[in-house]
Amino acid sequence: DSGDIDANYFQHYPYLDWFNEEYGTDIVAVGEVHYEAFGIYPGKSSDLEQIAQGAVFGIPNDGTNEARALLLMEQCGLIKLREGIALSATVLDIDENPHGLVIREMEAAQIPLSLQDLDFGVINFNFAYQAGLKASTDALVVEDADSVAAETYSNVVCVKAGNEQNEAVLALIEALQTEEVRDFILTTYGGAVLPRF
Repeated sequence: DSGDIDANYFQHYPYLDWFNEEYGTDIVAVGEVHYEAFGIYPGKSSDLEQIAQGAVFGIPNDGTNEARALLLMEQCGLIKLREGIALSATVLDIDENPHGLVIREMEAAQIPLSLQDLDFGVINFNFAYQAGLKASTDALVVEDADSVAAETYSNVVCVKAGNEQNEAVLALIEALQTEEVRDFILTTYGGAVLPRF
């Protein structure tokens, strides 16, 4: 927003919206590149079908990713959120919790490091990957590639409003949305990261 850099590429739409509102910036998305699937990973427990009463789940404590974690838990039938709530859900919006799950809100980067103290962790792909966890083999469940989450949480290239047609920005988008990048994403991350172009 200050003009120090031409573009950034690390955020999804809800984070972008939150950041603009929080800091009064005018940053806009100019192209989707990839989507990183959220997953539920085992800690002390490994069976979501035979879940223990009071099992402890670690979920991210930041606004955008907390809602996403809760939506994945709801997709698995673990909880039910209040009717009509979605991308702004918090633990206060849990309407039904039949297993009496304990939901521990944590710094997202700490969840993979705390799995030994949790029954399950709902983890952003990037933090799972950094911890050596593979969505294809370690996650018990991941978000669907055609889900609302995939559309909503695609990582986007962003610029200051008014710079959408900047020559360097257009070249960056063109370079990122190639078959070479698509093949790299698919072969490197085993389906846990998916191209969105």
